[in-house]
Amino acid sequence: MGEHLLRCDSCAVRHRAVCGALERNEIERLNAIAHHKLLPPGQVILHDNAEMHYFANIVSGVVKLTKTLADGRQQIVGLQFASDFLGRPFRSQSPYHAETVTDVHLCTYDKGKFERLVKEIEGFEHRLFQNTLDELDSAREWMLLLGRKSAGEKVASFLLMVARRMETIGCKAGDDPDRPHFNLPLSRAEIADFLGLTIETVSRQISRLKVDKIIALEGNRTICILDMRRLMAAMEQERD
Repeated sequence: MGEHLLRCDSCAVRHRAVCGALERNEIERLNAIAHHKLLPPGQVILHDNAEMHYFANIVSGVVKLTKTLADGRQQIVGLQFASDFLGRPFRSQSPYHAETVTDVHLCTYDKGKFERLVKEIEGFEHRLFQNTLDELDSAREWMLLLGRKSAGEKVASFLLMVARRMETIGCKAGDDPDRPHFNLPLSRAEIADFLGLTIETVSRQISRLKVDKIIALEGNRTICILDMRRLMAAMEQERD
């Protein structure tokens, strides 16, 4: 686990993170308790139902959230991207298991010190509350996707979600925001787990999107979206 120095006022995701509403002097107080860490893929950040000692903003990278069932099986319940907040202030235990799936840069805060700042800084608690409501809205949308959409719609929705949230790595067609180019943060097996599908179904739907020239593939993980409009249409269109 590597340490990395970065001031909060120069952070690339500050205006989208929970600290975005803070004034300069309040940012200085937050910066005083911040520690930046660089983590490799596969690093556990939080354990499900374990005592929490710190919270974190994701500066870059992708984190997967899982819940453990009574029989020991794990289910992926969410993905967190740059600017997302990990942990639940004023709660003693972590609500999920959080693990890095790419190289991740975290800005971490000691739990006790962070909770004191939340109480002392006007408007900070409201920002955290708004962040929680945003997560609730996203969870409800994902429940709709899992419960009512077809396999093709699920895969298209997943690709669009990742394209919108991940930092792009450039595209052969140029830096065109309508043709994002990115590495999938999950394996085909993990995508299948996340969407409630089989690996074969995920692979078949991705291949269909490729044949339809909606996406292009480079290896197993790198995707370029060739037609954003048609991908969005595939989210709402039943595909056999």
